[in-house]
Amino acid sequence: MLEPGILQVEGVRLEARWAGPPPEEATTLVFLHEGLGSTSLWRDFPDRLAAETGCGALVSSRAGYGKSDPVPLPRPVRFMHDEAAVLPKVLAAAGVRDHLLVGHSDGASISLIHAGSGPTPGLRGLILEAPHVFTEPHGLASIARIKEAYRDTDLRERLARHHGANVDVAFRGWNDVWLDPEFKAWNIEEYLPAIRVPILILQGEDDEYGTWAQVEAIERRSGGPVESIVISKCGHSPHREQPEIALRAMAEFFARLAERS
Repeated sequence: MLEPGILQVEGVRLEARWAGPPPEEATTLVFLHEGLGSTSLWRDFPDRLAAETGCGALVSSRAGYGKSDPVPLPRPVRFMHDEAAVLPKVLAAAGVRDHLLVGHSDGASISLIHAGSGPTPGLRGLILEAPHVFTEPHGLASIARIKEAYRDTDLRERLARHHGANVDVAFRGWNDVWLDPEFKAWNIEEYLPAIRVPILILQGEDDEYGTWAQVEAIERRSGGPVESIVISKCGHSPHREQPEIALRAMAEFFARLAERS
């Protein structure tokens, strides 16, 4: 790292933190946050999973989020493809070797694009929470409602605790793109057949942004084995809403991978 809490990738400063052993000593869990997420919004879950598995954990905020450098708006419809192209440079800057990607929502989609785009040295598996591989009216309606909440409630203030001066960039960079009429055609299923590593999917039964159809598409088209768990009494964020279930499922998945290697 350039300095404590900072990675520099192609001249862009990214907020980051590390938990657990360094990459030369253990597998690294690389956490990729949701569309409104950040390093701090993962709270202590990465630390707990690192302790449970013996892995290290790299937790970072993408550009435009948290304490990372801002990005210009509007973001392009292919913004998740762009983030997937940056990811190998983030891994290299942090010295990551053997690793699993732990992606939530947009972070899960970025993980899938990355894993299906070509060689992925050191990648051992994907842990995906609430992934999406195409748009659904169900999810777009929820995203439209959250735009109203950002305008009319204290949501902006609450997000500002995690994004600071980036709060409007973070929100509009996500919300504006998802509500762009061109985004209705967004689909990343073409990347799934090239994925060869094992995948664990955690999907909340009451997810307001996506349905089980997303999981079925990954199960049907992925080139590697897929394990899927539906979590009751859970919406879009299993690691926040049902942390004990999520922690156990992820730790057991890693243990099975370790036994195979």
